[in-house]
Amino acid sequence: MFDFIAESPLDRVRLCGAGRASRREFLQIGSLAALGLSLPQLLRAKETGLVKPGNDRRSCIMIFNLGGPSHIDLWDMKPDAASEIRGPFKPMRTKSTAFELSELLPQHARLADKFSLVRSCWHDGAAVHDAGWQMMQTGRRFTGGIQTPHAGSVASFLMGRKSDLPPFVVLPQLMGRGGGNLPNGQAGGFLGKAHDPFALMADPSQKDFKVPDLLPPDQIGAHRLERRKSMRQIVEGAVAEFEASEDARLMDENFHAVFRIMTSEQARAAFDLSKEPASVRERYGMNRFGQCCLLARRLVESGVRFVTINTFLTVFDEITWDIHGSKPFTSIAGMKEIVCPMYDQAYSALIEDLSQRGLLGDTLVANLAEFGRTPKVNPAGGRDHWPQCFTVYFAGGGVQGGRVVGKSDSIGAYPAERPVKPGDVVATIFKSLGFDHTAHLPGPGGRPFSLVDLGTEPIQELFT
Repeated sequence: MFDFIAESPLDRVRLCGAGRASRREFLQIGSLAALGLSLPQLLRAKETGLVKPGNDRRSCIMIFNLGGPSHIDLWDMKPDAASEIRGPFKPMRTKSTAFELSELLPQHARLADKFSLVRSCWHDGAAVHDAGWQMMQTGRRFTGGIQTPHAGSVASFLMGRKSDLPPFVVLPQLMGRGGGNLPNGQAGGFLGKAHDPFALMADPSQKDFKVPDLLPPDQIGAHRLERRKSMRQIVEGAVAEFEASEDARLMDENFHAVFRIMTSEQARAAFDLSKEPASVRERYGMNRFGQCCLLARRLVESGVRFVTINTFLTVFDEITWDIHGSKPFTSIAGMKEIVCPMYDQAYSALIEDLSQRGLLGDTLVANLAEFGRTPKVNPAGGRDHWPQCFTVYFAGGGVQGGRVVGKSDSIGAYPAERPVKPGDVVATIFKSLGFDHTAHLPGPGGRPFSLVDLGTEPIQELFT
């Protein structure tokens, strides 16, 4: 569809003959989002009305269940199927009359009137983790060297910054390896590095937790901050052509934005979990995922547009949703005893907290995954990768709770009713944020790229 990948001007700048410089090398403050350069097409798009802003009150928390949870063992159980299909767990009644859930998710069951399931999601990508990460977070498979932006990057582009904080944050850090050596989709793509997320790169459950590279440590005084600020002149003087360009003017604006973040009391306060009562922190769970959920609530409350929480960082060397059944992967017992209790506690705390604070109506909580698991239990007692059918679910942000959209077949292998593609999922996020999905983004080469191309149609049944 397009001829080339849009390149940020900063990728082309060379400092004093030292070779290509990364942004981290440039100022050593590592804010992945704020120091990237907006492309000239950003201004052109806004001037020509190609893009339309969303609902300024809306935000999104995307919980990405890295590893691929077993839909049959959790959200789409098949109690009447043969034992090798239904597995060892039993369904339980919920607060919604529309669906039952696994006995492994009792807190979900208690709040089932606040979220709705989509049981017919599928994609035709390879059954490898990073292929699914890419498709489910951007709405499409990357082809022809073109990387489509993450839904949060689109929100950053269309809605901009609401506060001193970055518009798009990933917690606790970007996804690691997935085995397929593919881009994972957690980037600005053709919108440019200015719309990459800020990645926390820390575990907020640790006692010594602090936000690295965003706020200056106490030992950095004002004079050192000013010295870093003045380093922009190195770039300004390095390439005369760049100095005279529109990109240089945009860089100046973005540089001041990162300086504002570094010195902002609002940013300090938003990331400071010590301000939360111990009882609240414990309600979420004193683990990495639980504290990321609490931090996500604090961030959207402080004006962040989009937060993505990776439940896990990689499918290797840690217990995750990737329940192949034997080492080095997770056993089904590990899912039951470790993963589900942690996840159930934190999710229910987040939904209750958002609801009690009056934030849920304007905050979409989207629980996604790269795929589901095989209908048949494997010889190791686990389940393998299965992109042909799985469940995603949504709460808040205009979504009506307690519903089921779509249906899988009798063994959870394929959609039987209302198949939903990754593009539909992304379009649903856009609808909640108030975007006109028929509007256009400026794509590579300045060519219009329609949101319809990113996501086909929203899942309207969730909203009406």
